[in-house]
Amino acid sequence: MKRLAPMPPAIPLSIKLPLLAAAMMVLVGAVASQQVLRSLARVQDARIQELARMHVEGLSVALGPLVLRHDIWEVYDTLDRAAQGGEGRRMVLTAVADERGRVLAATDPRRVPMDSDIADLASDAVALEDLSVDGSGAVLSLLAPLIYQGRTVGQIATELDVSDLLTERRQALLLLILGNALAIGLLSLAGFVAIRTMLRPVITLARQMTETQGEPHPIPTSEIPRGDGELARLARTYNSMVGAVAAKAEAERRLAERERFVALGRLSSSLAHEINNPLGGLLNATDTIRTFPDRPEVVRQSADLLDRGLRHLRDVTRVTLDQNRIDPEDRVLTPDDFEDLKLLIQPEVSRQGLDLTWSVDLLEENRCPIPAGPVRQIALNLLLNACTASGPSGRVGFFVCCKADALTLEITNTGPEMPKAALDRLFGDGPLSPGGGVGLRLVRELTNGLGGWIGHEQRNSVTRVTVGVPTSREAPNAEE
Repeated sequence: MKRLAPMPPAIPLSIKLPLLAAAMMVLVGAVASQQVLRSLARVQDARIQELARMHVEGLSVALGPLVLRHDIWEVYDTLDRAAQGGEGRRMVLTAVADERGRVLAATDPRRVPMDSDIADLASDAVALEDLSVDGSGAVLSLLAPLIYQGRTVGQIATELDVSDLLTERRQALLLLILGNALAIGLLSLAGFVAIRTMLRPVITLARQMTETQGEPHPIPTSEIPRGDGELARLARTYNSMVGAVAAKAEAERRLAERERFVALGRLSSSLAHEINNPLGGLLNATDTIRTFPDRPEVVRQSADLLDRGLRHLRDVTRVTLDQNRIDPEDRVLTPDDFEDLKLLIQPEVSRQGLDLTWSVDLLEENRCPIPAGPVRQIALNLLLNACTASGPSGRVGFFVCCKADALTLEITNTGPEMPKAALDRLFGDGPLSPGGGVGLRLVRELTNGLGGWIGHEQRNSVTRVTVGVPTSREAPNAEE
């Protein structure tokens, strides 16, 4: 048989909710951080674009006539003065080319020689409107047209140092991460404490329901929240339910005691009748012995009668004691148990003049590995109910069959159908209605305890109740 993998332990609700709140805060922090970084990127891009535009426009005004005249020394001198300015420190390299793209001058002539192709410098350059501090490098390359008096007279290539902006962005990201982590940690701790406090009544309720070993206990008044909130009402409702369950259990206990006394009364009445009849014969035998002490054959016959009567009384007494004695758990069912039941039920059968059909297919050498006590209780309760239901001169049947996998008890009786209240006791778990016994409920509980099942059928004015008990205790419960 394939074994299922063990289920992982469930996480308490008092842990789940703070974790969920922390996860939501992490999500909110991540979204907020992303928005902050995007805003910072837009500000930095606008700033670098504005700086580059001012640089290009200023050079265009200053260099336009010089480029037209190809005055290389003046162009170089202008670039050198521009590089000495405050914002010129961000411009690590600037080169100016004519209309053909040939370099006229550059701030670093050794890197960008005169008359070289400006395309070699601006191979990865972008236009002014596409300039962006995207974090791919600390230097941005810009290629812009040199416009003078409305026409393009050359090109300007510039490399801008944005390492300080990238450092600013990294510092902002680090501060956001640290701030979010600190805020999430503090808020998670505060949320854990708050949720734990709010859920304390629920935790108490769960503990009361799971750790009471089948007997619920009320929640102490000191642990019930004040006021009239939902949790306070829940705790009070639970306490009311515990009181109702205790009252129900007490009522069922009293009903069980009353049913026991009723059953004992019925058995006592039948046994008194069964014992009283032989006593008359025994007294006649003693009178005969006193009257004819000199006739050995009469004395012998009377002594035999006394022996049989006394043995019968001994058997009836023994069965009565056995029926009310708690059997040890290791005593299994044998044919003698059913013979005892037959002797025990016989007075009731005789009193009502019933026709009893008795069939037990259980050999001594093939004992059923089932506890004898519960089976005897089940059979006796069902037989007493069958005798009562069949009425005087009715028919009662008792059939037992033990096979390899189960023991089957079948009790039949003539008479009216089993009332709904009796069926509820035999098949239901609800509260017992007043005015009835608990014998059938006891049959149900004993059968469930043995892992068995119960069946009921009414056909041709005959009621048939079948009880099946598996010989293996691992068999599942079932009901029909």
